[in-house]
Amino acid sequence: MPQRFSKIKGFKMEYRVGLGYDIHRLVEGRKLFIGGIEIPYLKGLFGHSDADVLLHAICDALLGAISSDDIGEHFPDADPRYQGISSVELLKKVNNLVKEKNFCINNIDAVIIAQEPSLLPFKKKMKQMIAAVLNIEEEAVSIKAKTNDGLGDIGKKEAIAAYVVATVNPAPHPLG
Repeated sequence: MPQRFSKIKGFKMEYRVGLGYDIHRLVEGRKLFIGGIEIPYLKGLFGHSDADVLLHAICDALLGAISSDDIGEHFPDADPRYQGISSVELLKKVNNLVKEKNFCINNIDAVIIAQEPSLLPFKKKMKQMIAAVLNIEEEAVSIKAKTNDGLGDIGKKEAIAAYVVATVNPAPHPLG
């Protein structure tokens, strides 16, 4: 059996970190959802679900932090149950997995990369939505929005991406 860091003499694991990333193409004829809210824009993100890049990256970061595969393995795009599903529902399921593995979410730090639309007016609502779904304080959620300075598919307004780092702590055990 491989030795785990938490069992090395003198080393106590206090927290775990996960990294998430997602990117989706922008297409006409779909609504744009980022951070669990609808953003008015002439295009939306293409995907099997609502294609919310931010929530997908959060899911992957949390799954990574608890060593539990990735979003595509938990919610495969070949499964008709997830066709058109709200990514808020996927995040709720991932949050349940975090709890089942006896972890608590410490914080979420996210960067959304989009040339358009401007996300500044929506960041507070995104933070509120994510904090509510994960049942954590708003102060534990950080969202930054960046452009790609006209470079690549994102800079050409053909895609939106998100990077997320999440930390989790072992859940406290009740006394008694």
